[in-house]
Amino acid sequence: MRLKKIGLVLTMLFVACQLSAQVKLSDKAEILVLTLGPAQTELYSAFGHSAIRVYDPENKIDRIYNYGVFDFNQPNFYLNFARGFLNYKLDTVDYPRFKYVYMYYNRSIHEQVLNFDQEEKQNFFDFLEWNMLPENQYYYYDYFYDNCATRIRDALVNVFKNKIEFDGSYIETDYTIRQLTDLYLKEQPWGDLGIDLCLGLPMDVSATPYMYMYLPDYIESGLNNAKIIRDGVASPLVRKTLVTYESKSENTSDNSLFTPQKIFWTLFVIVAILSYVQYGKQKTFNRLDATLFIIIGLLGTFLFLLWTVTDHHAAASNMNILWAFPLHLITGMLLLKKSTPKWVNKYFLLTSFFMAALVLFWMFLPQMLHYSLIPIVLILGLRGFMIWKMSSKK
Repeated sequence: MRLKKIGLVLTMLFVACQLSAQVKLSDKAEILVLTLGPAQTELYSAFGHSAIRVYDPENKIDRIYNYGVFDFNQPNFYLNFARGFLNYKLDTVDYPRFKYVYMYYNRSIHEQVLNFDQEEKQNFFDFLEWNMLPENQYYYYDYFYDNCATRIRDALVNVFKNKIEFDGSYIETDYTIRQLTDLYLKEQPWGDLGIDLCLGLPMDVSATPYMYMYLPDYIESGLNNAKIIRDGVASPLVRKTLVTYESKSENTSDNSLFTPQKIFWTLFVIVAILSYVQYGKQKTFNRLDATLFIIIGLLGTFLFLLWTVTDHHAAASNMNILWAFPLHLITGMLLLKKSTPKWVNKYFLLTSFFMAALVLFWMFLPQMLHYSLIPIVLILGLRGFMIWKMSSKK
């Protein structure tokens, strides 16, 4: 018991020392929220970035608090990423170095000076310092609900509670999360396709103005339209905005032939010609069909596992499984046998009708499927019909 009491006393002394060691900001200190512009070099950078800057010339502090840091060397990194348990953390870096990197990559830097009094600055700074403690700095990243941008919004709410009021009336659109995401991926067609393939119905919910703030641009807009309440009087949360660096325009027009839409429609034309030749010569293309349906079946199995055995909330209820059906994997393998059960031929006839119906009702589905996938669905329908047709003649 004595050892426990001694341990408790030492712990309390340690906490007291930590609190007494906290830096007291001077009256010249500022808290700023940084919005870093998007870059199309990588998929993850296409949405921009948000961070917090604490500047106090008296205490020689000019520090960035960055919620967007992760470590490739963390245990089971790739397994955790696949399962949706990827650890991000709050980390710090010197502002001059941080600014240099973003300017080097031609990414705009906007800094919003928050309209805090001295006590509010200190409270927010103390929260950031507490959040930087090893036991507090890690969090499970979520693409749309818990990221580098939402963490800043939530930090303000955690510290100031109902003193912060967000006014979403400036939002005049009624976008879903998927539509908001698509706005930033016009120059990343393959990344856009990958996101639309892997993420399901949760992305098609109508986003509230508060939810818009998973994007750094809307954190900036949201703070510009927010108020801080003191003694019943509402004041703008942002005192002023500094445009530290504005990105220079670059030629980003994409004339690539290797976009999903162009490649998939080319594949459809090739398959349609092969099907026409097949019909005339009464040949079978079992290996081609087996390869097609096995690949699509593997994709469907992956999407199903992403939905059911991982913690990726946004991957649930994925309607891409309507065409990338996991059972295609088994029926595709059966095509490699010399003789197939009768039900397999009926399965492919049913597949052909279902694919045709899917294309007809494409725009009415509750999940917005990627339009570049239409030729793939048409290929599945056409080949399913040809498999049935050739087997019927046999």
